[in-house]
Amino acid sequence: MHLILKYLTISVLLGCSAADPPFPAGEIGVVETDPSSAPELADIILPEGFRIEFYARDLDNARSMDLAPDGTLFVGTRNKGNVYALQDEDGDFNAEKVVTLAKNLNMPNGVAFHEGALYVAEVNRILRFDNITYNLKSNASYQVINDSYPTDTHHGWKYIAFGPDGKLYVPVGAPCNICESDEIYNTITRINADGTGLEIVHKGIRNTVGFDWHPESGELWFSDNGRDWLGDNSPACELNRAVSDNLHFGYPYCHQGDLADPEFGHKFPCSDFVAPAQNLGPHVAPLGIEFYTGSQFPEEYHGQIFIAEHGSWNRSTPIGYRITVVNIDEQGVAQNYRVFAEGWLQGRRPTGRPVDLELLPDGSMLVSDDHGDAIYRIRYDP
Repeated sequence: MHLILKYLTISVLLGCSAADPPFPAGEIGVVETDPSSAPELADIILPEGFRIEFYARDLDNARSMDLAPDGTLFVGTRNKGNVYALQDEDGDFNAEKVVTLAKNLNMPNGVAFHEGALYVAEVNRILRFDNITYNLKSNASYQVINDSYPTDTHHGWKYIAFGPDGKLYVPVGAPCNICESDEIYNTITRINADGTGLEIVHKGIRNTVGFDWHPESGELWFSDNGRDWLGDNSPACELNRAVSDNLHFGYPYCHQGDLADPEFGHKFPCSDFVAPAQNLGPHVAPLGIEFYTGSQFPEEYHGQIFIAEHGSWNRSTPIGYRITVVNIDEQGVAQNYRVFAEGWLQGRRPTGRPVDLELLPDGSMLVSDDHGDAIYRIRYDP
């Protein structure tokens, strides 16, 4: 049983998918939009007992998030070029204080807080803002700790996070829809906290904009956006599991674990590569993922993987624009893939596009929306 929840309304501007280019009128996948329309939270459908509400509004192009131990929420953007810091000063789960730390950066999508410093990923640079929570101010100073990444903007925006090994993980997307390219592309890399020691950890990844580590095994799990122009239902986007380092996940030769690419698939069989842990919907554009490690949600969600699906553009019937969950067993094997929250797509009109997920200390979940310019809070309150 699901509840349709009634909350406030905010106005939105049309935004691009993190995995998708803008689409001209008349092209496949066009979604009807109205700049005066609003993402009505009354339309959002959740499992029984769950509620959704605003954590922050009017936050232009809100994308990747990371929460500091003191409760400051850092938020990157893609098209806006800003980095924000949000604080809920009175503990009412509404961010009253919003500081724009930086402006006019080059697609500063990824943010990661580590040992008192904020790390921000531009297209080809990693920035570090030191002692940031003690000095929240506009136009904060930073230093460039690495500027060796490619300058391509096609899949050039990045999600970043620190792993259990204390290193910063940085993906490098494919500079194309489908192509063979230099070794640094189609990878997940990692660097030391000071920006040194760049190494490639995994290959064959078209474009991941979200990853997390299993809370017990420490294994890396990540989303990957499938290629375009193979039809409405092909290929599936992917949720992948890395049980060790130095794995290859197939791109550009194999998609969804069993589909040879029509241009490059003759070079290597799919059996040479790591198959997805779970195939997701075709063209749903999975971005942020999050293992649920809180205690507020019912036990059935504990240790399971939530996925923010930004939504399709390369599909005649839109799909995605929702949050899904993948249940895994004690051996880390995916058991099912199902919708958790939906309603941001009304017919062909999107009112929101989920990007990233972040847990608050009370176990509730934040959801960023770069189309609705908002961050929502989902809580369980039966």
